[in-house]
Amino acid sequence: MLLSSFSFALVNLIVKVLSDQHQQYPLIQDYPVFELVLFRCLVSLSICIAIIKARKIPFFGNNIPWLITRGLAGSIGLSLFFFTLTNLPMALATIIQYLSPIFTIIFAIYINKQKVNPIQWLFFSIALIGVLIIGLKEDSLPFNPIWVMVGLISAFFSGIAYNAIIKCSKTDHPITVVMYFPLVATPVAFTLTLFTEYVIPSGIEWLLLLLIGVLTQIAQVAMTRAFNADVASRVSPVKYVGAIYALAIGYFIFDETLSFFATIGVIFILIGVLLNTFLKDLKLRRI
Repeated sequence: MLLSSFSFALVNLIVKVLSDQHQQYPLIQDYPVFELVLFRCLVSLSICIAIIKARKIPFFGNNIPWLITRGLAGSIGLSLFFFTLTNLPMALATIIQYLSPIFTIIFAIYINKQKVNPIQWLFFSIALIGVLIIGLKEDSLPFNPIWVMVGLISAFFSGIAYNAIIKCSKTDHPITVVMYFPLVATPVAFTLTLFTEYVIPSGIEWLLLLLIGVLTQIAQVAMTRAFNADVASRVSPVKYVGAIYALAIGYFIFDETLSFFATIGVIFILIGVLLNTFLKDLKLRRI
């Protein structure tokens, strides 16, 4: 899950660069959201198909209803999140998306009949407070209620998609589960791209678009294996470490300094995630 969060952080950075409206990257063209989704899906779908054929895995899988649910919910969540990245500061858009673990755990209780230790809600809240501290550290962040609501809807559908992954964990290969995301999203993104202005990539933009697909593939496979290996209440909170990744990228690449509140937020996240992990280890030792 740590690898998944890091890969997603890099994807978010590239998407922001490619949809920056020429504010900071005048040599890079602005890309419509659905074109970015299309490129991401084409690369991921190609990788999945190649692996499935090489390993002779059943192409369409077994648990078709939940695989399709995984594809639809994931596609909606991704598209809406790309919209928020385009219309909100990266920090704010990312923070809103980090509400998805809440939906994931709540849905897991009812959909996958998973149990949550009451004290885990406390640890979960500690990590969430850390994310909110990081997201609210800048008083000048623009607040657009419409795009914030879009971000919340994205997090909601992401929670459904993650539970669909759990549903398919015992019936289908992880690559098949990952493939249904681009399998469903590609024709939808292609159709919607026909109604928007298409941008022809050039130069380094080809590499950036390719990286979106490759990094997302790594993130999706790692996340799928994480949900297959443990329950949602212990895996999902680790996603909050992505906020630390985002701060680290800004610090080391763009020479952004960590404010006092950002540092406090990082500490809260680490405390919440580590306590959650130690709780699991303590139970295993007792067994």
